Amino acid sequence: MSRRRIAVVSPIIDKRHGTERRVAEFVSRLANEYEFHIYSNRVEDVDLGRVVWHRIPALPGPHLLGYLWWLAANHICRWRDRAKGIVPDVVYSPGINCLDADAISVHILFGGFYHSMEDQLRLSRNPLPAWPRIIHRRLYYALVAALESRIYNRPVCLATVSKKTAADLKRLYPRAAGVSVIYNGLDLECFSPRRRAGLRAGSRRALSIRDDEFVLLLIGNDWRNKGLACMLEAMAQLADPRLRVLVVGNDSPSGFRSLIARLALDTRVHFCPPRRDVETFYAAADAYVGPSLDDAFAQPPSEAMACGLPVITSRQNGGSEIITHGSDGLVLENAADSKALADMLRMLVNDSALCNQLGAAAAETARRYTWESHAQKMRDFLEAAAREKSQPQEKSQR
Repeated sequence: MSRRRIAVVSPIIDKRHGTERRVAEFVSRLANEYEFHIYSNRVEDVDLGRVVWHRIPALPGPHLLGYLWWLAANHICRWRDRAKGIVPDVVYSPGINCLDADAISVHILFGGFYHSMEDQLRLSRNPLPAWPRIIHRRLYYALVAALESRIYNRPVCLATVSKKTAADLKRLYPRAAGVSVIYNGLDLECFSPRRRAGLRAGSRRALSIRDDEFVLLLIGNDWRNKGLACMLEAMAQLADPRLRVLVVGNDSPSGFRSLIARLALDTRVHFCPPRRDVETFYAAADAYVGPSLDDAFAQPPSEAMACGLPVITSRQNGGSEIITHGSDGLVLENAADSKALADMLRMLVNDSALCNQLGAAAAETARRYTWESHAQKMRDFLEAAAREKSQPQEKSQR
């Protein structure tokens, strides 16, 4: 029996980024069951001997032009391959990467994101030198939001990374068809209490952390959206000299310097560049704090859970759906409520037994979310898309 042919359309596939990693993980695990044809600028962390990579050259320059080029180039490449007889049973895309996908995984909704960023993207709120960058971002977000409206309102199989994103999808695009929810997976060999314990002493020593200090960790980009301001305000309310914060990511600290100075936290907030062995940061930390203003499914809180860390996140993070408040983590109902966050931090800092209890339960919960189970759900999703695609053809043949 011949394998189904799946066209995967994604500019980048690797295991260093969230969306790209999800694709790399399920493609690697299903490569024996499907004939994958990957249309991408760059593919890493996938055995290219088990898939067919159709390399599409990237266009250097502004992101908007690169995106328009990508849409046209991958379509032309796939059209050329169809003429050669390489016809996919399903075209899959993580997000808006083509106009003819049969199955799409939704990780961000630009329609909602653009609306939430409107105030920050006003020219009047930005200095004149920043206007070209602001105009570019506005054009890009508006274009993707318009494509979302066109694509998500037509018959297409959709999967989201959380129930929150599924609800946002139906609110923004009411004509969107049935939506599956497929949570992210976790590498339980990399992220585990045992590995964290083995790395802990060396990690804290390398980061100059004393034994008596209680370290909070926040990982991600766009620190404003990740809730860093609320976290700093909560930390200042505690006024506990044992507290330190590690903030990891590619964002710029400059927008937070004045707040840090005003709160007198200059020596207790440390910004670190990301690294491939991110488990080093989890090993050094005593708790993970991610009061996201809006996140489809932030991966670091779930990785911290797998490491056995007590986790605080917000209800506005779709990843909070895998947490039972007070049992295997703490969920902040209002991401901007620094007083409630301070109360949660106070409980953790002053109660090591609670930390251990939440961390152990968190690791147990995390064991349910493997990349293997994620791949099985993606298999079901692709099969459903294949059935949906074949139905019109079967009806036309009757």
